[in-house]
Amino acid sequence: MVDASGTPPRTRPGVVTLSSWLLILVAVIQVLNLIVALTVVGTIRDVLTEAYAGTSAEGAADIAYAFSLVTAVVSLLIAAGLVVLALLNNRGKNGSRITTWVLGGILFCCTGGGLVSGLAGGMTGGGATGDVPSSEEIQRRMEDALPSWYTPVSLLLGLVALLALLAALILLALPKSNEFFRKPKAGWEPPVPGGAYPAYPAQPGQSGDPAYPSYPQTPGTPPSAPGGQPPSAPGGQPPSASGGQPGERRDPEPPSGS
Repeated sequence: MVDASGTPPRTRPGVVTLSSWLLILVAVIQVLNLIVALTVVGTIRDVLTEAYAGTSAEGAADIAYAFSLVTAVVSLLIAAGLVVLALLNNRGKNGSRITTWVLGGILFCCTGGGLVSGLAGGMTGGGATGDVPSSEEIQRRMEDALPSWYTPVSLLLGLVALLALLAALILLALPKSNEFFRKPKAGWEPPVPGGAYPAYPAQPGQSGDPAYPSYPQTPGTPPSAPGGQPPSAPGGQPPSASGGQPGERRDPEPPSGS
């Protein structure tokens, strides 16, 4: 069978389907991460406001709060984009696969960097600069103010998202995926039984059936009508079948009943 475009249908391999489900999983984790972050954004703002109060970086809390809101919007857009790319990948759109690699690579680097920063946050610290508290002091205040489940849940969600995204990108690069995303060649469709074959085009100057050549006319004979038909009498009546020679006088017939 062939589809309407004359190309044979393609069977989606399981690796492409699995890759799409992994992309949807990453999108769901993005939304969960966003919900978790929004539950503690107020606490983080209060900690930063208290820590930087009376210092040269007193407005840092408001900047961090605004940055959190922008990050939330970007996370929603990325989650929606991943779902759309997953659906387009299932349909064999090679452009969506390339876009998935680009967006997925950027998201992989950002997620991996966030995990490394979160894991190393408690092991690194910087000294105080002027009247600004040190990063170690800020980290200690954050740990005291945030719920105990926040850091483990955030790290777990980030790790699962990182592994799922990496697996999805690898599955799209497998040979079976390459064959599925390759542009199909147009297939040959046999003629339908009983279908009419196309007629040959008419030659220039010809219309309908070809006209046969007529014999040359004798002098004194009226010209024949187009198509070789005999000329009609005046008024549209055909000539009489019992007519005589031209110029011959005929007596009128007596009226009937006399």
